[in-house]
Amino acid sequence: MGKSRSRMSQVLSPSNRESWPWPPVIQASAVVHVAAVGAGLLVPGAWPWAIGALVLNHAVITAAGLTPRSGLLGPNVTRLPAGAAARREIAITIDDGPDPEVTPKVLDMLGAHRQRATFFCIAERVLEHPALAREIVARGHSIQNHTARHRHNFSLLGPRGFAHEISRAQQVLEEVTGQRPTCFRAPAGLRNPFLAPVLHRMGLSLVSWTRRGFDTREGNAQTVLARLTKGLEAGDILLLHDGHAARTPQGQPVILEVLPELLARLQADGLRAVTLPEGLSA
Repeated sequence: MGKSRSRMSQVLSPSNRESWPWPPVIQASAVVHVAAVGAGLLVPGAWPWAIGALVLNHAVITAAGLTPRSGLLGPNVTRLPAGAAARREIAITIDDGPDPEVTPKVLDMLGAHRQRATFFCIAERVLEHPALAREIVARGHSIQNHTARHRHNFSLLGPRGFAHEISRAQQVLEEVTGQRPTCFRAPAGLRNPFLAPVLHRMGLSLVSWTRRGFDTREGNAQTVLARLTKGLEAGDILLLHDGHAARTPQGQPVILEVLPELLARLQADGLRAVTLPEGLSA
């Protein structure tokens, strides 16, 4: 059983929701703070060194939060577990929708190739397009939590702000689709140490990706496709966007040019795209 499965089981187990097992880097950070303050108070001339240690400590924590695939701040699923990889499964994840222009065409492409995807949806957009959200689920795909509003300052929030954004999205997504999300993705993948305990209490797994196409700013479909398929293998989690998608020189949302070729590549390689709940339950 792969590490991703183990991490997901830890988060979803009700017995583990009572207390948060702080990761080693956070425990070490607490020790550094206590030691720095103690040294500054008790050792003559130690304050410059103590302050330097604190600055370095905060730089490490900040860097971890700015690295979407980092696991230093808590469990972070970046690949499907070994069982899914053995079955030649991958996960296509599509963020920032639903979008009434783009998402229906994405659904048709996926359906034509008999592949499934996971849509990390913004709750406010689901409220604007509830029928489209229900269609995503009705066609065999999964909708997961991508916050209520996709705030640009999400990574700067504290525990209360995280809880409000995520719980509101949980409520909306469950009410509209009838399914309660089990996975969460932060806007742009950015976060701080307060996020993991909130997800833990809500029974949500943080999911990032194995590879991404940067398709919110790259309008060249071949460049995006190359980023997604270079070294592509079973167990990968891929990231695309139906919302906030960059446009090709012809004005087409880039995902609509990338997805057909990506799906053809999966078929040629004998890979099957599954939803995250399917893949992570392996």
